[in-house]
Amino acid sequence: MDTGESTAVVIVGAGVAGLTLGNFLLRNGIDCVVVEKHSRAYVEQRQRAGTIDARGVRMYREWGLEEVVESFFSPEMMGFRLDGEELPLAFDGDDADDIAFCPQQVLVRNLTDAFLRDGGDLRFEATDVLLEGIDGERPRVRYRDADGSTKTVDCDYIAGCDGHHGVSRASIPAGLLTRHSHEYAYAWLSVLADVPADPAAMAIHSRGLAGLIPRGANASRLYLQCPADDTLAQWPDERVWSEVEARFGTPVSTGPILDKRLVPLRSVVYSPMSYGRLYLLGDAAHIVPPMSAKGINLALNDTEVFARAVIRRVKESDSTLLDDYSETCLRHIWNYQAFAVWITEMMHNAGDASYEGEFRRRIARAELERVFTSPTAKRLFDELTEGVN
Repeated sequence: MDTGESTAVVIVGAGVAGLTLGNFLLRNGIDCVVVEKHSRAYVEQRQRAGTIDARGVRMYREWGLEEVVESFFSPEMMGFRLDGEELPLAFDGDDADDIAFCPQQVLVRNLTDAFLRDGGDLRFEATDVLLEGIDGERPRVRYRDADGSTKTVDCDYIAGCDGHHGVSRASIPAGLLTRHSHEYAYAWLSVLADVPADPAAMAIHSRGLAGLIPRGANASRLYLQCPADDTLAQWPDERVWSEVEARFGTPVSTGPILDKRLVPLRSVVYSPMSYGRLYLLGDAAHIVPPMSAKGINLALNDTEVFARAVIRRVKESDSTLLDDYSETCLRHIWNYQAFAVWITEMMHNAGDASYEGEFRRRIARAELERVFTSPTAKRLFDELTEGVN
């Protein structure tokens, strides 16, 4: 049976962007409904990277949501090894203390708790989502709930926060969005292991980049640079640990490997980021390579821009910010795409010359040395890392 409802904003996707937006709107008296195709247990256990830059941490505080990030820790220093030699890379800019390393599933759990505690409407296991009439005055979201019933929700605006493969961007008619993209010649083998990793550490070596990032008290996410066409069959557990140790140039703690996957590295931007009453946020509109640690922060910027625009429209009948949403976000996104490409190419090319050649390796080494030796270069690096732009 189809039961029709109405709200101001339907948010598609209960990840960081969707739940942050839901909390912002709820705290400003704007009705919204969040629909999520997965179960709550699945969403809250989904392992993803998460570094919230200083700008993102301040944003949560300014919106009265400091509780969702207060349990995370700020990295005083990241261990860094170049050809096995330790070179501590300190985050020592003016806002370094506000950077937070966070398991993304914990942030999602905190945001979910806050949203539901304050009376938010969050609907898990909403499948077969369809966005209808997005170019009209009152779009509609249709979905099937857990018991098989069809539900519809009419709204003023739809926020597409359902990622790169979600239904939101796919609902925009073909030919209306421009896709800008760059594919890298290498990928990451991403490994979740039952071992501690404190502090976070990165290594550049002739065998490729390696990373060791905490994901909880006794869990670590390992990253190993590999050719883009590698398969998981080429990476048995023994080879994983052998490569980590070789690239760091020092013994590492080993333990059970819980998950392995290959992550292609790419930069993607869709323009414009809206169509009719549908607005794209986060990975639905753009992707940055994980080396930059900016994916979650670009999503949070989209969220704040959109939240302020909706609040202005509802409370002051002023649609200026909504009209400018895509242009406002894209200026910020391209700035950090430039940072993401630079740091990705520098960190990967500085080690393994087999991808881009010896000339590019030497160029990358020179850029890397400048970050460590030039106060001006280090200041720019800190500014972009902290997210103060």
